[in-house]
Amino acid sequence: MNLFYQPGIPKGVGNLDHDESKHCARVLRKKSGDLIRITDGRGFFYDGRLTHVDAEACFFSIEQQIAEPPREFHIHIAISPTKSADRIEWFVEKAVELGIDKITLMQSTRTERAHIKSARLEKIAISAMKQSLKATLPVIREMQPLNQVIQAIDEQQRFIAYVNTSNPYHLQALATPGDSYAVLIGPEGDFTQDELQQATDQGFREVSLGSSRLRTETAGLAACHILNLINS
Repeated sequence: MNLFYQPGIPKGVGNLDHDESKHCARVLRKKSGDLIRITDGRGFFYDGRLTHVDAEACFFSIEQQIAEPPREFHIHIAISPTKSADRIEWFVEKAVELGIDKITLMQSTRTERAHIKSARLEKIAISAMKQSLKATLPVIREMQPLNQVIQAIDEQQRFIAYVNTSNPYHLQALATPGDSYAVLIGPEGDFTQDELQQATDQGFREVSLGSSRLRTETAGLAACHILNLINS
């Protein structure tokens, strides 16, 4: 199944954008009368009947709206962007495929990258959403300082992943199913002690993601996978 994306459907938009239309007409060679599956990225699939096929704009009429089954949990990963943009892009792609609701880009003391193109990350998230046949596009928040992230997080279960060989608490053991979660993932040099203290003072629990020392993007994906698994 090929899934197309058109966020304007709830507002009455009845055509695919240029890139989606080009893929529909030239790559998939769809024709007028063919049925296609579309998502608005807001939790709904639509069965659309093509009424006009053109590489510039493919038009459709909606025949059926289908709600994506709601998740009974919510995952928010706040992560420090890596020096290499490719690595944080990889994290976004794979986290969306696994299932994630919100990603916040976070600036901490040792963060190696001050800016990242959130529009590029959103494009990758859209592609991953379509690839994994999901109907909900995760929220991707622009870069924010750690202290602002900590203050703004309202998820019920809050964790900070920290490399500490004496830390006996694994995320899998502390997180309980059916809730909302936020996990802070630091840069390659990890959080400073002051940052760790700041988070724990605000109710974040220090957790381990296993005995191996993980790269930032791997740690973020591991946390996302663990939270999905305990809710499976």
